[in-house]
Amino acid sequence: MLKRFLSIAAMALVITGLNSCSELQEQPTLTDNLSADVQEKILALGFSPDGAFAYEDGYIVEGDIFLTKEDMERAQMNLLNDLLIGGEEQYRTTNLVNSPRNITVRVSGSNIPSGFSTSVDNAIARYNAEGLGLTFQRVTSGGNIVIKLVNTNQYIASAGFPSNGNPYNTINYARKYSTGYSDGFMTTVIAHEMGHCIGFRHTDYMSRQYSCGGAAYNEGAAGVGAIHIPGTPTGPDPNSWMLACLSATTNRPFNSNDKVALDYLY
Repeated sequence: MLKRFLSIAAMALVITGLNSCSELQEQPTLTDNLSADVQEKILALGFSPDGAFAYEDGYIVEGDIFLTKEDMERAQMNLLNDLLIGGEEQYRTTNLVNSPRNITVRVSGSNIPSGFSTSVDNAIARYNAEGLGLTFQRVTSGGNIVIKLVNTNQYIASAGFPSNGNPYNTINYARKYSTGYSDGFMTTVIAHEMGHCIGFRHTDYMSRQYSCGGAAYNEGAAGVGAIHIPGTPTGPDPNSWMLACLSATTNRPFNSNDKVALDYLY
């Protein structure tokens, strides 16, 4: 099977294992368009510049992680603390969401596909079923996290990391992937981006080769933090909802190690 990669955006997932006849979108290789200074800052923040590209007022790395200009400037301030480098394990950022707390979630935009709306509800239900100090509630106005359907061919979905005890406030989801895909796939993508919003990094952040294939790459130090969560494995962890890549037919409810990680943090 010919493998292709599809990126999910500002904290994007990457879809792998697609047949050439059902290719969605190859991960962009636009690194040459970024200056050496920008690439060095991306590296200083603990991300690979491979495939990174400018988007709106920042940059998308790892396929679905959105770095703002403020994030990039942190690379010059040597804010590299609380870092552990290891194998495939559950990792969190330095900043988390204050808990206990109810986080409201809203879908923004017109003509929201009913199946996508159901998947948002199902992603929320996955978290609420865990009995965490964090709960999630769908709302029709406002919203601590706003899920926006956007018209883009650059990624599937994207999000960022918490700050000041609050979740990242936006998940961008490409409209073209809101129909024609299974509920399990869309629910998994949304839950993954919600995971970024509350402070989870990719389970295989130190070597996306595990879920994406290709060459191994250890991202090293990260200004946002890459802290191992106690109780999670030190070896490969298949099917984690925070793995960087997935197939177009993947459904990843929380596995046992994901549940340990969620319970430990929240």
